Amino acid sequence: MAAPRILLAGDVFGRLNQLFKRVQSVNKSAGPFDALFCVGQFFPDSPERLEEFMNYVEGRSSVPLPTYFIGDYGVAAPKVLSTASKNSANLGFKMDGLTICENLHWLRGSGKFSFQGLSIVYLSGRSSSEGQQFGTYSQDDVDALRALAEESGVVDLFLTNEWPSGVTTRASLADVPAEASDSSGCDPAISELVAEIKPRYHIAGTKDIFYAREPYSNTDAVHVTRFLGLASVGNPKKQKFIHAISPTPACTMSTSEISVKPSNATLSPYTFEEQTGRLKEVTKRPGDSMSDSQYWRYDVSKKRQKSGDGDGLCFKFIYTGSCPRGEQCNFQHDMDSREQFRRGVCLDLLLKGKCEKGPECSFKHELQNEAENPPRRRVGSGSMSKECWFCLSSPNVESHLIISVGENYYCALAKGPLVEDHVLVIPIEHLPNTFTLSQEFESELVRLRDSLQLYFRNRQKEAVLFEWVSKRVSHANLQVVPVPSSRAAAVPDIFNMAAKRMGFKLVSKKFDNILDRRKWLRTQFDENSNFFYAEVPDGTILTLSVDENEKFPAQFGREVLAGLLNMPDRADWRNCSLSKEEETSAVEKFKEGFKELDPN
Repeated sequence: MAAPRILLAGDVFGRLNQLFKRVQSVNKSAGPFDALFCVGQFFPDSPERLEEFMNYVEGRSSVPLPTYFIGDYGVAAPKVLSTASKNSANLGFKMDGLTICENLHWLRGSGKFSFQGLSIVYLSGRSSSEGQQFGTYSQDDVDALRALAEESGVVDLFLTNEWPSGVTTRASLADVPAEASDSSGCDPAISELVAEIKPRYHIAGTKDIFYAREPYSNTDAVHVTRFLGLASVGNPKKQKFIHAISPTPACTMSTSEISVKPSNATLSPYTFEEQTGRLKEVTKRPGDSMSDSQYWRYDVSKKRQKSGDGDGLCFKFIYTGSCPRGEQCNFQHDMDSREQFRRGVCLDLLLKGKCEKGPECSFKHELQNEAENPPRRRVGSGSMSKECWFCLSSPNVESHLIISVGENYYCALAKGPLVEDHVLVIPIEHLPNTFTLSQEFESELVRLRDSLQLYFRNRQKEAVLFEWVSKRVSHANLQVVPVPSSRAAAVPDIFNMAAKRMGFKLVSKKFDNILDRRKWLRTQFDENSNFFYAEVPDGTILTLSVDENEKFPAQFGREVLAGLLNMPDRADWRNCSLSKEEETSAVEKFKEGFKELDPN
């Protein structure tokens, strides 16, 4: 059986004469084709085109081949669609389209149907909060597609009117149209859906430009997805508005056939949107709802220790289970107090004998009985109900990644590093961002930053620092990535370019003094919004405030630098895993070179 031959078209705007004239021409020269699928606005954009449109609807002109549309908005759409909905032939549960006239079918709401073996999924209408009867999709439509995504089998075609937000992420800059950076005509909900549905082809309209993205791989799937954005019929820039494909139905393909990846395939542009909480033994953090940021673990010794002659308790030992001073420490390494801290007892109460936070403190203020209160782990606002993979009190840890521990911050090499010597600077206290710590502790952070910068400069490299602040990030991590000095001047430009492609504009400000940079950053940070900032080698700070309802990749900083260094496959940390032996060797090498500079 031959593969179906399909035509795809962008926004029609009621120009059916021009559309079908082109269809007949293509059908004659390269056909025959089995069907035409239209995305984007199908109905007229002005009353002047209504007569032409109604000639087809009312049978005075004929539709030359089976035509399906999802852009159910525009002039006369409510009247035409309301009439079709009441037609007795269209009553009942019809996912394969309601008939408007002979050969013209409306794909209403959302659904899935089979066409000559092809599995086709669609989302009709556009996003809107107004709840209109026609021209918009509902939450029920979205939920239905999410349910369909759980079904077995591969979807061949996914039809949407608007583009998915972020589709140009990780794409070749040379191939991305300038107009693609405009966020209008993009919908973040579609990004989430396409990441779950994983179709072989995703076709969209609305933006009035033609764009054929490089194929991209999908998480938990062997096949790639090809995105096609189509221009409108008769657009003045003469951009392509009709496209032909002839895909073999996935249900007839072997695993080896469907898993073929073209040489220009990229990682998924929606990786940052695919973290849906599905647990995996290695790549997911149990019990943690953090976005896809770098993380690591390290061991805690359960050996009872009481070193030191002093009466006071050692803060580092109580908090981390270890102390770099060992027997030379002047404070007690009391394992009983360590266990009480692990059971949720307030650290100030253990160290000082009292807590000055009063009712605002969410920790316990009495010693806990072991039988009644098994050890619990700290995460978010002092809660100990889940395990945080950045907290030093985690009992299942990999201590070989630690490179330095200070009073308020510690450093570790990143798990799945982008490059050699990729460092994380993390607050010891469980805090969602580095601005939550009192400003009086900034000096320690500055010393760490200066030491790391000097370490990299001694190796002909410059440090780029960035942090993503989000309500989904429960424990802060400031990432420090070295780049070759020869590429340092390009860092601001590539950050700005990447943000522009996603429809954002970075705020830029240059400082000579690092403390001034941090003070200014605190004035820019709004705890009610997500916030990204980067410090680039020339002292410039780049910032971006992102509304909670806007989609922004948690790994934006890493993805940008992966592009700068021509290593796009390393944008995802899971592609960069090392063995424990390799990690241990990397840490020892770093510590040996850093020991003379380590402020801790």
